Amino acid sequence: MESLFTVDSLSVLLLRPLLAIGFVLFVISFGWLLAWKLVLVHVPLVQEIFGLKKKPIKSKPPTRRLSKFYNTTNALKSQ
Repeated sequence: MESLFTVDSLSVLLLRPLLAIGFVLFVISFGWLLAWKLVLVHVPLVQEIFGLKKKPIKSKPPTRRLSKFYNTTNALKSQ
């Protein structure tokens, strides 16, 4: 009488399902990586959610009219 678990049955019962699950996970992760690199990175909503797009810092103009006026009057007073 043969033993219940031979190499063939071990392969069928354990190895094949594990390889199938690993293959499916690999295909899903590879598909996600392709979608991420090709499409999702360029979607503004996804950029906001993951913090990929840095908001540009608006710098103030160096001289405004009033500040220019007060700078000249202060320079005249100090002389």
